[in-house]
Amino acid sequence: MISDADFERFREFFYRKAGIQFQPSKRYFVDKRLVQRMRQNGCASFAEYFTLLRFDPSHRELQALINLMTVNETYFFREEYQFRTLVGPILNEITARKAPGETIRIWSIPCSSGEEPYSIAIYLLEHWPGLARFDVALTASDINTRVLEQAQAGCYERRAVQAVPPDLLRRYFTAETAPAGGGPRYRINRDLRDSVRFTAVNVQDPEAVRAHGGMDVIFCRNLLIYFDDDSRRRAAERLYDALNPGGFICLGHSESMNRISPLFEMRRFPESIVYQRPAARRPAHLPPRREGVPT
Repeated sequence: MISDADFERFREFFYRKAGIQFQPSKRYFVDKRLVQRMRQNGCASFAEYFTLLRFDPSHRELQALINLMTVNETYFFREEYQFRTLVGPILNEITARKAPGETIRIWSIPCSSGEEPYSIAIYLLEHWPGLARFDVALTASDINTRVLEQAQAGCYERRAVQAVPPDLLRRYFTAETAPAGGGPRYRINRDLRDSVRFTAVNVQDPEAVRAHGGMDVIFCRNLLIYFDDDSRRRAAERLYDALNPGGFICLGHSESMNRISPLFEMRRFPESIVYQRPAARRPAHLPPRREGVPT
């Protein structure tokens, strides 16, 4: 039902909207989800559906398709060594530039179903005495609105919390009766759910990222690997602008900012490598930004 030409038209459109470029090896994955949305919208052909997708003024269909096309899988305390670096050298440097009572802003993007930002919140409560002297504003964002709803609900299956120590599981989660046939589920306590602000953000949208400026730390793990070189560079520039001078960005273990953008300085800490926006202004020799989201 989806021709080669249709696949190429959609692949180019989705790349412009989300920065994600599907390879031919993903053809079955893409076709299956396109056919699903075509049937749900009563479209008899790809051409009819593509017209709906492009010209829907509410953008609801595009969002529904993004929710289907973006895969989210994570768990609590994933790559925990970065959290140890956060409550150690990273926050030591950041608080050295701030007065007691000032706000430290931390951003988790993409946050998926909430495991990462809640892990950060728990780690701060358990391991960072600076909470007695500084306020922390924790923001979590994702392009997928379906997983954001799951994150706000804060309810997880056993697999997601398997790395949470039993005492922390008792302290920060409430066990719930699962639906018939399901395994145990754990809901994170309301105080923690209320401590995180969730927002829908497409990192390829400069205005959406700009609205989240003034960050001290950004966790952007395992996102840039899904982009091509141009999309990665644009995303890195926008995240650079979202950071305060001297702020830090943490990437996934297989990602390296050195291969993406010269804007950041690499910092080697005992347990992890992170990247920092220098305190000085943006280097004058760098070319001007090419902003804007193509339509």
